This record gives sequence, structure tokens and C-alpha cells, in this order.
Amino acid sequence: MGLITDNAFNYYAGSQNFVGDGSTTIFTVNLSPQPTSIADIFVYINDILIPESSYTYVNPTLTFNAPPADDAQIVVTIKDKKYGDYRYTTLADIINNFMVAYIGDGKIINRAKRRDVIFHAKRAIQEFSYDVARVEKIQEVEVGSSLSIPMPQDFVNYVAISFVDNYGIEHPIPKGRITSKPSEAILQDDEFNYQYDDQDNLATTSALTDERFKNLNPKNILGQYDDELFYDKDYSDQILLETRTRYGADPELMNENGFFIIDENKGTINFTSNLAGRLITIKYISDGLGTDEEMKVHKLAEEAIYKHIAHAILSTMAQVPEYIVNRFKKERRAAMRNAKLRLYDLKLNEMTQVMRGKSKHIKH
Repeated sequence: MGLITDNAFNYYAGSQNFVGDGSTTIFTVNLSPQPTSIADIFVYINDILIPESSYTYVNPTLTFNAPPADDAQIVVTIKDKKYGDYRYTTLADIINNFMVAYIGDGKIINRAKRRDVIFHAKRAIQEFSYDVARVEKIQEVEVGSSLSIPMPQDFVNYVAISFVDNYGIEHPIPKGRITSKPSEAILQDDEFNYQYDDQDNLATTSALTDERFKNLNPKNILGQYDDELFYDKDYSDQILLETRTRYGADPELMNENGFFIIDENKGTINFTSNLAGRLITIKYISDGLGTDEEMKVHKLAEEAIYKHIAHAILSTMAQVPEYIVNRFKKERRAAMRNAKLRLYDLKLNEMTQVMRGKSKHIKH
């Protein structure tokens, strides 16, 4: 049986058509992906969106409270239709395929519990999301007056953070390595002695470093002052504004896009004052396990997932010959290398254009 079960219209239009006959109230919905709840669909009758109170939906059955009129054109559409799912294999299929192909009498793994396969499959998806088939997401958010935004819910590490101009072009914001986010600020008296609370624990207060960073104007780092001469032994040796000449400037700090720092303790991303009100895009890595929808594997890396699970199970089983473990370790490495090459998605024409921009002419 083929893997594609719905017709082209259902896929490309993301909708399914029915015709009322004046008596039928129950219709069977078959879409890709199949909606699981009433919140996943819109229902139109004669091009008019009808309220959810007019019908119920229990996958895959759509039931109207009253039968649509004879010849009424009924259209069921998917909210937020996504395409391209054929590229992926679901976690459930990965587990089922592994149980059939790798476990049983006469096979390398005689016996394994399904929950062990599920655990190692999820760990494989995590590792592949970090290294092989990186799950990169882009979140768009506007920076408020607090100059702080929370990390995305499934944030693992950032790839790039940029602000977007009026034309939709991204401008990269560098990470501020010249400052840090204190996890706590110790309260001190006028003599700089530490203060304690009623339980004799250190008393804390708001961090001055944080407040000063919020008020930072990046021009202070660039050295753009009204004075004719400015000297700072840490960031620039000498700045002569009359002649627009700079000596000893650090290229890392020569930007006007501002800076960001990450508060690992509170889980926030913080920006300099010039980015207040700016539209920010956060490109970040997820582990691929945040939601059920995300737990899937690109088909170009499917074989590598199987090898990863097999090696993980064999390496944790007792009385498995070492040469068997090493064999699957090598096969796992080879499969991961192949998956990386496949997923790099290098296109000759695109690479040629980039190299030509670097004055490297390539014939093809």
C-alpha cells in the first residue's frame, strides 16, 4: 500500500468538499494532516464561515446540529495548513519499524522492551536535532521598555539574534561579551559589609550591572562622543573625532546594532537601550521533542536513527560481545555521516554564485 492516502486536492487545497442533500448531518473528514479536534478546522457553507456551535467534530466525523440544505456547498479546511510532511517519518513509525526489523528471534537484538526503544529513539532525535538535522526555529517578538524578553519555551541554544528594519531585512545583533548578567547582587552597608536576613542568609538586591546595561548607549562603546578626544584603555586607545580617525579600536565593538546578553538563571534575553521598540527575530535550536508534532525524523536521516537506536540498546545490554557493539558503533557513525551530507543540501549553482562573489570563478 502506498504512503500517500489522500488525493491531490485535499493536500494542496487543505480542504475537503461535501454537498448537502437536506437530510444528511454526518460527514467523514479525510485531510492531510488529519485534524484531531474541532479547533483544527474551519467549516464553510456556501462560502460563509459557520460558528463552531453549529457542529461537532470527533475525528474523523463531522456532525451538524441541523442538516445542510439540498445542494449546499460544504467546505472543511485545516487551520494553519502545513505542507511537506511527506519528508518526515513520525516517531511512532520509527519505533514500530525498529521493533519489526531489528528485534526478534534470529536477529541481532533477541529481546528489547518497547519502552527502552522509545527512550533511545527520543534521545536519538535530540542528538540529531543538535548536530545532524538541526531543528532551527525563528521567533519574532518586539522588545518592550523592559529591554528583556523570555527565552522561547523549547529554547536549547541560539543561532542568531537580529533586529528587522522597515524593509524586512535582518541586522545581526552581536552577543555582549563585555558584560554579564549577575545571578544575584549582595546587599551591603555603607562600610561595604555583607547584610543578612532574619534566617542569616545573604540579603540580595537588584543588580546594578543589569541597570547600567539597560541604560547603555552603544555609541559609548563605539566612542562617538561630542568631545574632540576620548581615551579608554579597555576599548580604544585614541579617538579623534575631528579627523574621524580611530586608533586601536576593537572590530568586535564597531557596530551600531546594539548588544544582547542572556540571563541563564532567569531564562531571559536582554538588550541595550537602542533596541527598545525594535522587532527582533530569534533563531534558535530546539531538541525536537517539544510537541508530538515535532517528534519526527527527516527521511534522509531515517537509517541513521535506526543505527543509533540499535547501538544504544546493544551497548547497554549485558553479555553482548564487544565486537558486535563496535560494529554497530561504526555503522552508526557512517550512517550519521551520510545523513549529514544529505541534509547539508549543497546546491552547485548556489555555491558557485557565492564563490564568484568571493572572486573565485568556478566552471560548471
